[in-house]
Amino acid sequence: MKFTAVGDMIIQKRIFEGYEGFDELAPFIKQGDARFFNLETTLNHVGEACGSQFSGGTYIRTNPEVLDDIRPFGFNMTSFNNNHALDFSYDGLELTLEALEESGLVHGGVGRNLAEASAPVYLETKNGRVALIAVNSSFDPSMMAGEQSPRFPGRPGINGLRIEKHIELPKEDLEIIKRIAKETNINASKEITRKEGYFPELPDGEAELGELRFKLGEESRFVMKVNEADMARVEKAIYEAKLQADYIMISVHSHQISGTEKESPSEFLKEFAHRCIDAGAHAIVGHGPHLLRPIEVYKDCPIFYSLGDFVLQLYNVEVAPEDFFAKHGLTSASTVHELLKKRSKDFTVGLMTDPRMFRAVIPCWETEGTKLTKITLMPIEMKMDGHGSETGLPRFSDNPEIAEYLAKMCDPYGTKIVREEDGTLRCEW
Repeated sequence: MKFTAVGDMIIQKRIFEGYEGFDELAPFIKQGDARFFNLETTLNHVGEACGSQFSGGTYIRTNPEVLDDIRPFGFNMTSFNNNHALDFSYDGLELTLEALEESGLVHGGVGRNLAEASAPVYLETKNGRVALIAVNSSFDPSMMAGEQSPRFPGRPGINGLRIEKHIELPKEDLEIIKRIAKETNINASKEITRKEGYFPELPDGEAELGELRFKLGEESRFVMKVNEADMARVEKAIYEAKLQADYIMISVHSHQISGTEKESPSEFLKEFAHRCIDAGAHAIVGHGPHLLRPIEVYKDCPIFYSLGDFVLQLYNVEVAPEDFFAKHGLTSASTVHELLKKRSKDFTVGLMTDPRMFRAVIPCWETEGTKLTKITLMPIEMKMDGHGSETGLPRFSDNPEIAEYLAKMCDPYGTKIVREEDGTLRCEW
């Protein structure tokens, strides 16, 4: 079988027919039996849904008609399980679900309850049946879908992958934290509630400072672990898909990092990817940080920690809810132009000013059965400037810097990036 995928499609306006670059990208994408993209927007018309009290950053929405512009690329699988899924509250989420259901695209990761959001979805192809399970680790807690019960309906939302976080400190540093907590009374209210039986007692060797949890360790480090209940739910979905599908693909939206570089995937994401493959998944398709991250091959299965962007249109907000203006000290009496200008410090900072966000790859990977045999990458760049109708749209790139950039980050993972004469890249492992 063959598979193709792209990362984040932040689309907020129509794509005009026959734009320069489309004719090279579409045939490459259409090689795949399964062809995936991350839909990083909500689909609703202005006035159909209210803005949430929070957003994934920018409040992102566009009209459902953009699906007509996306379809010619050849995609047949998607998810909008990302940090923007509830930018326009439950109505915006359900309108997006309805638009995708009408489109015929196979989509997963968001649902009217947790069972629906976490279930595998299936694509029928002539070469086999492909399952998609979509998760998201970068979300406001209120975005998590809820379970149904005999007396109550489930809550619409996403298939969330929560993270357990704590800081490990040597004994002398842990004692300092305990002293600061005692002297400032920052935990006083929580301690009262704990005595009333609403919080469990802290185990020995642990301390709290407000919302921060500390544990005794040999050295100072920040630790992130996969929430075991969420991991078990994903593993259960993989188990179910093993009966129903020939190939299982996991979509994971994750912004978290390790160390100080945005390109470095977090340790918890590596753990999650490996555990999914150990459970029976065959490919991990990552997105979220809006730039490229390493490619790893684990047990003959590809892990794309982030494929970067495919469409990037953050300056194409046409209207915004009051909350977005208020967040930046304005009111909706201001223009969106003023809003975006203020947020970006006169258009000098942000994703739209960073060339890394405009460089990505499209992988085409091939298998014999479920064993990975080949990975070819098409390097792409999105238009950073020029006509407004072209800004943020992808096209093939023969820029050797993309190969060099990706090769450097892949090397510690045992993956080599080789640039071919035609400008495409080959993975060796």
